[in-house]
This record gives sequence, structure tokens and C-alpha cells, in this order.
Amino acid sequence: MAKRLKKLQKFLEDEKLDALLIKSKTMKKYMDTLTGSGCQVLILKDAAYLIVDGRYITEAKQREHDLTIILHAPHKTGRNYLGTVEELLKQHGCTSLGVEASQMLIKEYRQVEELGVTIRLLGDEIAKIRIQKDDEEIAIMQEAVDITDEIYARVLKELYIGMSEYEISALLQYFAIKAGAQQMSFETIVGTGERSAMPHGRPTGRKIKAHEPILMDFGIQYKNYQSDMTRVAFFGKPQPEIEKIYHIVLKAQLAGIAAMKTGALASDVDKAARDIITKAGYGDYFDHGLGHGLGIGDGDEYPILNEKGDVILDEHMKMSCEPGIYLPNVGGIRIEDDVVIIDGIGRPMNKTTKDMIILKEE
Repeated sequence: MAKRLKKLQKFLEDEKLDALLIKSKTMKKYMDTLTGSGCQVLILKDAAYLIVDGRYITEAKQREHDLTIILHAPHKTGRNYLGTVEELLKQHGCTSLGVEASQMLIKEYRQVEELGVTIRLLGDEIAKIRIQKDDEEIAIMQEAVDITDEIYARVLKELYIGMSEYEISALLQYFAIKAGAQQMSFETIVGTGERSAMPHGRPTGRKIKAHEPILMDFGIQYKNYQSDMTRVAFFGKPQPEIEKIYHIVLKAQLAGIAAMKTGALASDVDKAARDIITKAGYGDYFDHGLGHGLGIGDGDEYPILNEKGDVILDEHMKMSCEPGIYLPNVGGIRIEDDVVIIDGIGRPMNKTTKDMIILKEE
């Protein structure tokens, strides 16, 4: 964590700020510190503090080794944690403070404005601190992806015609926790038959039938880092149009990965995959971006790969590549890998096959 603290202190220097207040769970996880609502992090150029209330003091003393722990007692002082922040800013002679814009309600922001320093609201700047992963992060994420592959393989062995989407979702979550996941990366997506045409369809009681898509999009959180994978399987050979769009989506997905290189513009990567689907006549049925950043964040990682994406890809960026075609009342196909740029080239981290998975009808 000391390495990340230095990175954030370098951010202060680059942004010409004296201090940074961290409230988001995502950034607290990045700092590998306590994430509870009563835990806030204040980073200065030459010091860093974990401000906690009495609910967290014992755990903080056991876990925290890089931040100076300060206990604030609102039940005694009548002030929230900002009273402690104000004291520390004065103590260190700070005149400017960066805060996470997404974490500030109007009432709290007005209190922050009364601290007597210049306030700067930070948005994308914070997320982009995490955009390039170090070797340790990539190693952890590869572990997460490997576990994700294993979970999918185990679930495939349990599937049978007549199993409900709820049961599939439960199996994914059961095998994830059993394999060491902290939790799922996001609410698991399961869509069978015509429901596979819903890009983010949540599981229902609908039951698997032969020859139709069984789409699973899931990921795990492991050592605070997230994976994300989508595959589609079938019991028996799929209908001709579904088989056709499967091969189109796979071609687009491989083109997207091939375009993920150091120096590539995010929107150009999206275009590489989207053009294939459009030229095949299905452009209107691919209505989301090609991918998104992956890491420790809860849906706010960079780069964003879509038609407006303006990030220039660089070494050690990790992202998803997940084109899809969704035909209403028929079915949908999406194929997704986690990809990391190593030595200038996008390298898929998943090992699960992308060939069409045909399960035997029992």
C-alpha cells in the first residue's frame, strides 16, 4: 500500500493540491484500508491519515500499517469527521483540498466549503489514477480470471434441460464463494432463449430448453479485484440465425482484441469490432459499447471502449472486450474476455473456449 500512497502523493503534486480527501469504497480498497462508512482517508504531501470513529478503531489498529490512525468522537464533539480534517489541514498549513465529486452530497459539500481552504471537485482524474495496473495487480487479476474460468466449467457440468435461470445464477455464486471469491463483481446476468437478447437481463424462473442460447455474464471479486466474462452455451445445435450471429460476434470480438494495442484510441478499438457487426447487417442490434476498464472499481474503471472513447490505450491497461448481437424475441449472443495490454499487445486473460459450446441432450 505504501507504493500506492506515493502514487497518490505524486498526484497531489501534479494537480497542485495540498491534500486529498478519500471517501469512496473503491479508493479505500485501492489503498487496502478499511472501507466502512465511518472511515475516511486524508492524504497530504508529507503525511496520510485514516480517520475513524469508535466502531472501527480496534480493526484499524490491527490492519492499518501505512496510515496514521486518528479517532474522532462525534458523540462527544458534536462534529463529524470534517472537524478532524479541518484540524489536520490547519496543522499542515494546507490551502487546497481535492474531494471526490461523486461522494459529496450537497449538505456535506457545504460543510467542506467551510473548512477555510480552496476546494476542487475531482471526477475522472481519480479513476484514471488506477488505469495502469502494476505487476502485482495484474497477477491478482489473472488469479481472479482463472477462478472465473473454473467456475464456468463447473457450472456447465451441472446444467440440464429444465434448470431455471435462478438455479444457474445460484450455482455461479455458490462455486464462486467456494473457490475463494469475496463476492460477485456485479449482479449476475443469466438469460436463456429469447431472454438472452436482453444485454443485462437478470435471472428469472424461466427454464432451459434444447437448442436455445444459455447466456451467462458474471465475474468475481477476489483480493479486491474484479473479473468479468460472458459465454453462451447450448443443449444441442442452435437455430440457424443464432448460429450465424454467434460466428459474427466471435469475429468481431477477435477483431476488437487485435485492435487493443499501445497507442490505439479507445473509439477506434470499438470501431474495429462494430464495423464487422454493421457490415454483416446487424449494427442496429449491437447497442452498447465494446468494453470497459477492469480493476478494483465498482463500475467506474477506465478505459471506456465506445464510439466516443477518448483514452489512448497504454501498457498494463486492463479492459473487457464484449461485442454482442441481440435479436428481440429470438435470442442474443455476447462473447466477453478480460484483456490486458502486455508488451504493447492486448492479451486475453481467459482460457475458456470461445468455440460454440454444445452440451449433450440427456
